Amino acid sequence: MPLHFLTAEQDAGARPRDEMPPRSDQDFWRRPYRLGPWRVAFAALTLLIAAYLLISAMIIALAGGPTAATATVTAGMLAIAFALRLLRMGIWVSSRGVRRVGLLTTRTLRWREIARVRTVQQPVKWLGLPRSVQGQALAIERRRGEPLRTLLTDHSADFLTRPEAFDRAADVLEAWAAEGVTGQIGRAEG
Repeated sequence: MPLHFLTAEQDAGARPRDEMPPRSDQDFWRRPYRLGPWRVAFAALTLLIAAYLLISAMIIALAGGPTAATATVTAGMLAIAFALRLLRMGIWVSSRGVRRVGLLTTRTLRWREIARVRTVQQPVKWLGLPRSVQGQALAIERRRGEPLRTLLTDHSADFLTRPEAFDRAADVLEAWAAEGVTGQIGRAEG
């Protein structure tokens, strides 16, 4: 069973500018980069804790405490859901637009709402913590509306020790945006 949410379809450069998906494939969202080791390690640790909770729930149920066993199973299931959502977080693209999947929210922007995607030098959060360091960030400029939060940074859980992976992902997202924006304009004029 392929787990598309764990890796990029091929490599970070999997979708060059001239290979936009066909219109019938517009609902197929793909991540243009591979997950980073920090995100995978944290999700694996969370799944290990979930396994411990589920084994504890079985022992508690066999000992005769159904209420405590139910609470422990619920905590284990919440840990599994958290780990899966953690692996799902990130930036996804399709011919329709760009989607930012967060821990609790998902935000989708159509290509026609985007003016430009570019890489900028700015203070960024280190692993999403309050500590800021100087780094690179991928920013979206919208045609109208409030400014968006930073899409990707080179100090996030996916790119912390992999600056070349950040550069490839930023290039791919900029190419998707350039193709998506010009494709939307061409369809609107035609």
